[in-house]
Amino acid sequence: MIKKLIDRFKNRRTMAHLQERCAGRYAFVGMGQHSLTNLYPVLDYMRVPLKYICVTNADKARLIGLKYAPTVATTSLAEVLADDDVKGVMVAASPSAHFAIASQVIESGKALFIEKPPCATSDQLEQLIELQERRGAVVSVGLQKRYAPSVGVLKKRLAKDKAMSYVMRYVTGAYPEGDALTDLYIHALDLVTYLFGKATAVACQSTGVNDYMVMLRHGNTVGMLELSTAYTWSTANESLSVSTSKGVYELLQMEQLTFMRRQPVVCGVPLEKVLRTNPTVEYLYDRNNFVPTVVNNQIYSQGFYNECKAWVDMVEGRSSVNLSPLQSLRDTFRLIDDIRSF
Repeated sequence: MIKKLIDRFKNRRTMAHLQERCAGRYAFVGMGQHSLTNLYPVLDYMRVPLKYICVTNADKARLIGLKYAPTVATTSLAEVLADDDVKGVMVAASPSAHFAIASQVIESGKALFIEKPPCATSDQLEQLIELQERRGAVVSVGLQKRYAPSVGVLKKRLAKDKAMSYVMRYVTGAYPEGDALTDLYIHALDLVTYLFGKATAVACQSTGVNDYMVMLRHGNTVGMLELSTAYTWSTANESLSVSTSKGVYELLQMEQLTFMRRQPVVCGVPLEKVLRTNPTVEYLYDRNNFVPTVVNNQIYSQGFYNECKAWVDMVEGRSSVNLSPLQSLRDTFRLIDDIRSF
């Protein structure tokens, strides 16, 4: 009896995966390390039919045509956008090219998934929003941390347990190839605005090239951020500690979320100094490394799987959930502007 129930459950899970098919065709613009490592594997697992892969380099296009056949490799974005068979376009190219590419895709009326940053400035963001609203296109920005399971759990908890303060560290090695604020630190700045709401930069000190200590205020919540490329990529660190009236949440690398309840205080006296107590740590999310299933994969825990699936589901009409529309980035870009002004 038990074996039949287990077999039925496994079969239902497999059938659900097989029955979820895409009716439309898609295109991908760009083929860098990020795309190959984090996005293409998700599309392949979901069996999203890519009709085109568009790159700027003709030699790369020739090799793509050989490796990814029957997908068409092209250096012409116009060819992709002129094809009525293509319902959606995913873009993960050079950040400096995103605004121009996004503008063309939205103007064509096709659905767009655009990697962060979608543009370089608040003014460009407003132009994209105006164009998207006029054309009625489905647009989602690749801010995968909004889609990370650990962040989803934390956001729900903070809706009931208001944050008083937080400390966030986002530290990496040197980043000479672009704008660290929009290319790297947008992750941390967007995450805190997503979790705590609109922010104002109260203070900002630059300690070197691409190194910032920033104090933010989100209403009654105060935060301190360390944003730096003065560390190392081999031990790059992203951590968030949130203090609330009920206790302290610790989020480490999107992989683990814990909660430690605040110890009782009587007449201003902390009981933990009087009575022997053993603080209990509650694990709200912790990636399981034992079985390499989809949900235990780092691509899933970091949010890449969920962001791609959410966008494809919107294009296919299976869902309308969009955690990262263009409009939601206004506060993030205003915060970047604030930091630049110091």
